[in-house]
Amino acid sequence: MILATVGTQLAFPRLIGALDALAERHGLEIFAQTADPLCDARRLMHAPHLSPAEFAERAAAATLLVGHAGIGTVLTARKLQKPLVIYPRRFSLGEHRNDHQMATARTLEATTGVHVAWDNAQLEAFLLAEQLTPASLVASENRAALIAHLKAFVSI
Repeated sequence: MILATVGTQLAFPRLIGALDALAERHGLEIFAQTADPLCDARRLMHAPHLSPAEFAERAAAATLLVGHAGIGTVLTARKLQKPLVIYPRRFSLGEHRNDHQMATARTLEATTGVHVAWDNAQLEAFLLAEQLTPASLVASENRAALIAHLKAFVSI
């Protein structure tokens, strides 16, 4: 089962629509936390929000996590040693107030176990991959750069 999350604050129709189409096309079992009580996805199992306990249970059972470029999702994937596919929100499409998710995705792209899908074709390729490297708590080459980036962002 694939667990998709968009965080708790904003719906992310572009990601949910892409996942719904891929689930339909390939018969994928996907559960999505959508942040959207009006979500009309037809092939995905979904709920607007999950309790922390339900999210933890679904994440532990998942074979793959998919989400926006939220740090909570990255930390969950690393803690559970699950492969993570990031599909960042884009400011130019009105999906967020700035492009911080694009910057986060670019920074995390070389991190072991974090696979960045910049478009629907890459998202599909990652979801259909035989085996994706899982995220890990082992420090990667980009750890120092990520920490510096996050410190700079927080100090703004």
